[in-house]
Amino acid sequence: MTKCLLLSAAEFYFSLAFDRLGLSYVPLFKVVKRMRIIFFLAILAFPVAEIWILMDLAEQYGGWLILYLLVITLLGLRLIRDEKQSFSGRMMQHLSAGGNPIKALFGSARNIMAGVLLIIPGIMTDILAAILLLIPVNATAQSRPNQQVSAANDDVIEGEFHRED
Repeated sequence: MTKCLLLSAAEFYFSLAFDRLGLSYVPLFKVVKRMRIIFFLAILAFPVAEIWILMDLAEQYGGWLILYLLVITLLGLRLIRDEKQSFSGRMMQHLSAGGNPIKALFGSARNIMAGVLLIIPGIMTDILAAILLLIPVNATAQSRPNQQVSAANDDVIEGEFHRED
């Protein structure tokens, strides 16, 4: 009971402060409810927009659109198949080099997600897949070029050599 009174008192004071500033106060639960509705509508609007774009392109290009969708689907399948085959090798390479295996895991997950998006028929999903494929995997290593790379053979001792006869 006191919690409800405190909450309503806080809401009352916030509404007074907002009224003085000329703003309208919206309680947090209403904002979250609106955000859920907006998110749900965005999820529903994506397939509708995808179908609308496909129908518009089918009117303009006809059979070429079907050929495009078929080729893109085959490319998505090939991407997933190649990623499945190279995943264990890439993971072992990262582990043997002393790197972080999470980078290899996220790189493979990104490629598989792009392959799945390519399989789904539609232009917007193909654009999202292309964006996923264009993101560099090793962005942290490229942002720090001054970092020294250790030698592959740790038995090498650097020094100078002078021949004395």
